[in-house]
Amino acid sequence: MADPRDLLDRMFRAAVAAADPALLVPRFLPARPKGRTVVIGAGKGSAAMARAFELAWDGPLEGLVVTRYGHGVPCDRIEIVEAAHPVPDAAGRAAAGRILAMVRGLTADDLVVALISGGGSALLAAPADGLTLEDKQAINRSLLRSGADIGEMNTVRKHLSAVKGGRLAAAAAPARIATLLISDVPGDEPGVIASGPTVPDPTTFADARAILARYGIVGPPAVIAHLERAADETPKPGDPLFAGHEVHMIATPQRSLEAAAAVARAAGVTPLILSDCIEGEAREVARVLCGIARQAKAYGQPVPAPAAIISGGETTVTVRGQGRGGRNVEFLLGLAVALRGLPGVWAVAGDTDGVDGAEEVAGAFVTPDTLARARALGIDSAASLADNDGHGYFEALGDRLVTGPTLTNVNDFRALLILPS
Repeated sequence: MADPRDLLDRMFRAAVAAADPALLVPRFLPARPKGRTVVIGAGKGSAAMARAFELAWDGPLEGLVVTRYGHGVPCDRIEIVEAAHPVPDAAGRAAAGRILAMVRGLTADDLVVALISGGGSALLAAPADGLTLEDKQAINRSLLRSGADIGEMNTVRKHLSAVKGGRLAAAAAPARIATLLISDVPGDEPGVIASGPTVPDPTTFADARAILARYGIVGPPAVIAHLERAADETPKPGDPLFAGHEVHMIATPQRSLEAAAAVARAAGVTPLILSDCIEGEAREVARVLCGIARQAKAYGQPVPAPAAIISGGETTVTVRGQGRGGRNVEFLLGLAVALRGLPGVWAVAGDTDGVDGAEEVAGAFVTPDTLARARALGIDSAASLADNDGHGYFEALGDRLVTGPTLTNVNDFRALLILPS
């Protein structure tokens, strides 16, 4: 069989390749309009999507998309703007304002093509009336540290925005809109991906207030006051505003998991896809998957070795320490501690966009001797976990998974490789 670490690396890269915009966007081109074609977009994969679209489109077009710093791709006819993620900045605010201006005043003969991928919530930073960029930055930081899941965070973001939760579609009316989505959220809900700027929003101001209360978030005062006023609800499912619009899910976590499973199978390893939508605290998910690995080693259940237990989704981290975190390395550090050096178990976890948390590192690897190597370096694994220091831990071990920006984003990828003893 192939080297375990190499096999896990190839599985991760196959998962990323399955979501390559260059291959997928041309399959979902909308019909040409009588009038203008305006391309807008936001997300970590939006620049690559824009390049794929303009290469495949045989008519005139214009547009602007905003992506994360370092994730830009040169385009000929679509302007690419880079901005901050996960906490928005002035560049994202300016880009969102320009996109709003670009879609206003269109007619029913015009077409808006929305290229949306994960990360768009922070990158389309257009505060609602009465709010400032600083208000949005503060609430984003609080949500990121709270342990709230992506659906909860985006419910709040929609109700603090001038573009999210279908508001961009409202600004573009009566133009026809074709939305192409790369899903980075559990369940592939269009309204959750980048907070759904061009699709209906089933959530409410009351939902947003309840989420802040659940996590004990009490400020900034302007945010709380805005949510309490609830003066301008987002457009809902069934609104005639969305009649005639197209929504295409061009890449999903499940398809990427299947691509990774095919690599395992070709190597003589039986793949078992658990789920594409696992959520929860990263270290608790690690404890559950550790239990499954132990069962597979001891009893050949739910799958006998050699096997690869594969999953996706988006875990969360409630930050209590001062370390260099990231949900994937938090998961892996928690897994290593729980496995306690169990022979024959290897693992990889990484964010398919190439960036885990705030670090320019996709994720890392766990090996059967991870804890022993850490001890030899004088590193207390449990203490590193308590300090949320996954990136520092795996950097010291030389076990980081570094890809650079992948220009796509189908959420987290995890695989445990179970080998016979």
